[in-house]
Amino acid sequence: MVLHLDKKGIRVLGIAESFRREDEKSVLAGIVMRSDLVIDGMGFTRITVGGMDATDGVIRLVASLQRDDINALMLNGCVISWFNIIELTSLYEQLHIPLICVTYEESAGLEAHIATHFDDADRDIRLAAYQRLGARIPVTINADYEDLIRFLGLEKADAVKLLKRFTTHGRIPEPLRVAKLAARALLTSVETV
Repeated sequence: MVLHLDKKGIRVLGIAESFRREDEKSVLAGIVMRSDLVIDGMGFTRITVGGMDATDGVIRLVASLQRDDINALMLNGCVISWFNIIELTSLYEQLHIPLICVTYEESAGLEAHIATHFDDADRDIRLAAYQRLGARIPVTINADYEDLIRFLGLEKADAVKLLKRFTTHGRIPEPLRVAKLAARALLTSVETV
C-alpha cells in the first residue's frame, strides 16, 4: 500500500489498551483520526490480561469498524495487557495496512520478566513471539522527544513523517493519546455503570 502522506484527509487508526492486573479482560480502544486531528470513528474490544490474543483483538477491532479508508495503524506498544504480545508480522500480513508500533522508554528488554512470570511452554511461546518483534528504532519526533518504533509496510522516513504529522506536543501521537484515554474511561466506567 502506498501512503500519500501529503493527503489532507489521511486516516490513522490509533490503538491503545487499559487494564488492571487483577481483571480477566482488558479494554482495547481504537480511534480513527484524520490528519487534521478530527476523530472520524472509534471501536472497542476486549483481550485477555496475560493472554496471547492481542493480535486477534486488534484484527477484531479493525474489522468491527468496517472501514476501507484507514491508511495506517499506530499501536501504543506491542506487548500489552500484561505480556499479551501483538504479532506485528501476522497483523500486517492479515490486514495489509502499514503499521507503526510506538513505545517511549528505553529498556533492557522483557525476556527476564517473561521468564519470571510464565512457565515452560507458555514462556517459550511468549519469548519466541517477543523476539520476532525485532529491535526498536529510535526516532526524533521533535527537538525534545525521541520515540522508539517498529514498523511494517512503510519506510522509516514515512513512519517518522506520519508520527510528526499526528503529534501536536510531547511524544505521544494524538490517535494513541485519545485511544488510551478512551480505553481507560471504558475500563473504569464498567465498575460505575
